Amino acid sequence: MPTAQAEPLKIVIDFDSTFTKVEGLDELARIALQGNPKQAEIVGKIKDITDQGMVGAYSFADSLRDRVALLPANRSHVDQLIVFLKGKISESFKRNKDFLEENAAQILIVSSGFKDFIVPVVNEMGIPAENVYANTFTYDAEGTITGYDADNLLSQDKGKVRLLQSLQLEGEVYVIGDGITDYELRESGLANKFFAFTENVSRKAVTDKADYVVPSLDEFLYINGLSRAQSYPKSRIKVLLLENVHPGAVNAFKKEGFQVELLKGALDEDELIEKIKDVSIIGLRSKTNLTKKVLEHPNASRLMCVGAFCIGTNQIDLVECEKRGIAVFNAPYSNTRSVVELSIGLMVMLTRNIFEKSTKMHAGVWDKSATNSYEIRGKKIGLVGYGSIGTQISVIAEALGMEVYFCDSVDKLALGNAKKCSSLKELLSQVDFVSLHVDGRKSNTNIIGKEQFSWMKDNVIFLNLSRGHVVEIPALVEAIKSGKVWGAAIDVFPYEPKTNDEEFLNELRGLPNVILTPHIGGSTEEAQQNIGEFVPAKLLQFMNNGSTYGSVNFPELQLPPLEDAHRLLHIHHNVPGILAQINQIFAKYHVNIIGQYLKTTENTGYVITDVAKEYSDEIVSELKLIDNTIKFRMLY
Repeated sequence: MPTAQAEPLKIVIDFDSTFTKVEGLDELARIALQGNPKQAEIVGKIKDITDQGMVGAYSFADSLRDRVALLPANRSHVDQLIVFLKGKISESFKRNKDFLEENAAQILIVSSGFKDFIVPVVNEMGIPAENVYANTFTYDAEGTITGYDADNLLSQDKGKVRLLQSLQLEGEVYVIGDGITDYELRESGLANKFFAFTENVSRKAVTDKADYVVPSLDEFLYINGLSRAQSYPKSRIKVLLLENVHPGAVNAFKKEGFQVELLKGALDEDELIEKIKDVSIIGLRSKTNLTKKVLEHPNASRLMCVGAFCIGTNQIDLVECEKRGIAVFNAPYSNTRSVVELSIGLMVMLTRNIFEKSTKMHAGVWDKSATNSYEIRGKKIGLVGYGSIGTQISVIAEALGMEVYFCDSVDKLALGNAKKCSSLKELLSQVDFVSLHVDGRKSNTNIIGKEQFSWMKDNVIFLNLSRGHVVEIPALVEAIKSGKVWGAAIDVFPYEPKTNDEEFLNELRGLPNVILTPHIGGSTEEAQQNIGEFVPAKLLQFMNNGSTYGSVNFPELQLPPLEDAHRLLHIHHNVPGILAQINQIFAKYHVNIIGQYLKTTENTGYVITDVAKEYSDEIVSELKLIDNTIKFRMLY
């Protein structure tokens, strides 16, 4: 006798603040009352009633009656709401549209909201109208909402419970929602499990009663093994962002569903070891050092990639990161223009003695004089470092009428009429302005010291907007006091306060014609926004499809989008035979390879293989066990 086939799992999903990010009635009120002076007051009342009803502090029937009574809306407002809600579908639902479409027959939308606006929204995600259970508005001849169908079970207390009782669903039933009425389905025994959905709103009265708290639909699918269309859920992946990086970075990761923690200040080594536990992505700026000691600690075992929200990466042990299969990305050009503009502005202010005159003016002293005030036109500027910043300064300085000289450890093509010097001594001995724009490598420590100041012309203007450790501060102080350096602008220092609450201590304080700025060369709104967009984009590309283009320590691969396949990413020590071993495993299990990509550095190999979705789970285990494997992960 044949065995009866088990009924497929039924998934009951709430609409407001679950399928969408917002409450439909609240938003309908906001739209209908646009321009009404009482808009905020009425919307606030409706929202308050909604919130009380969601935690069980307000009977649902009363809640619905009182909210609709406050609602002066019509069909045109509902139409506007539909358009609005289509743009407010929860991010994790959008990410899992394929799952919703493929399993639409087993998905029910059960809501105390209204079909009038719910059906058009869920239809776009593949859910048919017949699977939507919700209230309906009543309208008068002019299309004004007059109320709702009071005979509908969902307009009554315990409405969701009564509805599911009437449906008599067979098999297991799981409920996803954010309100107490969703939990009541579990409490009544009509649902096997209740998942409190917290992507948009978290209510303690609801989460305390849940079988599981899920911050996204990804997490729900992962817990229940429902979809191979999603890899490890992003809601379980921790992102640690330090030094108050731009809010755009925080939003980028949150939008993708990651767990994000933002700290305003920098962390020292021991603090970072503590904080990095279970973190997969870390973003930092120039004051936090990601050292070998941190990286080799067991707490850092999950770290997959690092974002330097700045130009330099000297604060990161790139070699150790590569050894451990951790890709590092930075923002090499995002704040270039900001540093360039500040450099030019500082030169003008120092040459015109602006700060001294401004200070006197604030003290009531009118000192109108041309003494010690000069143009920069016709003067010689020496650029130590001719990278992205140095070259831009070169172009602008020449446009301002300056003669440009430069030196760089790498052979660089001169722009415009700039002249390349064969040595640092040659450059320093003939220019009126010295501006440093070198990187933070250890070999650049104290490249400007007592001897180098002695090579300079008397009354030179000196700027350092590169790295604090490249200048020997006592030698600079001596050069200023002796008159060798007539004016200086310093933006970076060997030691810098970790937070704005720490006092800045330095020998340069109080010296005349010295402009001190708190490492703000790249700190403009434009630069921070650019960095806040650029670095997360690189990190997300790596996490989402494995691309490493732009990495400063890793084999660079720009990968195509992942389509209708699973992507297997294998990071290994660069020794002969790894690719052959990988492909032998695929051949052994008759796996169809759709695409394969390989790139190596001297020490590291990176193989990405796109395969057909059907394959044995043993393949993954065998790929991980290949000798010299550093890291392995899957995307699907």
